Amino acid sequence: MFNFVVRYLGFLKHMPGTAFLFDCWLRIVTLFNNPVLLDYMDEIEGEVLKWRGTIKTLHKYGGVQFNYGNREIGHIHGNGLLDMLLNKNLKQQLMEEGKVLNHHVFKNTGWVSFYIKNKTDKDYAINLLRIAYQFHERKHLISPCGYHQTALPAVVTMFAQVNTLPDTQSQPAITNGNSYRCA
Repeated sequence: MFNFVVRYLGFLKHMPGTAFLFDCWLRIVTLFNNPVLLDYMDEIEGEVLKWRGTIKTLHKYGGVQFNYGNREIGHIHGNGLLDMLLNKNLKQQLMEEGKVLNHHVFKNTGWVSFYIKNKTDKDYAINLLRIAYQFHERKHLISPCGYHQTALPAVVTMFAQVNTLPDTQSQPAITNGNSYRCA
């Protein structure tokens, strides 16, 4: 059903609110057909939101989107379909192992799709999201001074500057065990 709607009625996503209504309908169908799947989706959401710097938003085409800073790490549709962007090499490796599917729309990109059906799939989905999270975490750092993304070499310099300050000056700039200097 999902693939049919995406393939033949995909143009409706450009009408405001239609994607959200469709995703709500998917959740209602899931509630009646496989209610434990909604629990798995909630557990995934709870786990991902524990990771430093992650937030939850609505995905523009329906579903729950997880972001690290202003970068999407993945989203889950109401039927348990996880979509996420990986690098093409990792995507190819996971597809050869039969663990993920080509994305249902963006086939020739790093986007993959993974259907969550059981507890094992839930755990695997969390691992996939963790891979994407760690990629973005290594690439960028969110400053507590705002939503500024800083390249890694600048972060090293910033840490060196903070660590040379007397304890009284650096204390307010320490958050979650990480040192930052906010000017």
